[in-house]
Amino acid sequence: QVHMVESGGGLVQTGGSLRLSCVASGRTFSNSAMGWFRQAPVKERECVAATSPSGGTTYYADSVKGRFTISRDNAKNTVYLQMNSLKPEDTAVYYCAATRYGFGRMDYQYAYWGQGTQVTVSS
Repeated sequence: QVHMVESGGGLVQTGGSLRLSCVASGRTFSNSAMGWFRQAPVKERECVAATSPSGGTTYYADSVKGRFTISRDNAKNTVYLQMNSLKPEDTAVYYCAATRYGFGRMDYQYAYWGQGTQVTVSS
């Protein structure tokens, strides 16, 4: 059974930083893209960052480019999201996810999901 467990969320002031981590278990993820999605109240879930199985290709939403960095450690089945210069509009529940195989940035392409971690940025 696949489990994906996020950690690192919390409350931070505008301009602050947080590092999210997600540990995956239950299968090998070396052939899977891993991504971070977020959903704010009354908004659709969006992909903020994704990384290819090797980590060589990444995707960032325009709203986070230059501020967020996604990375992965395949030996640890772990994906990270370093978030700098946080803004109030970054407030959301952040979910990590993994595809069965291949790379993507659409939520329907991701088969495995964590429960989410809340990130709140105060102004």
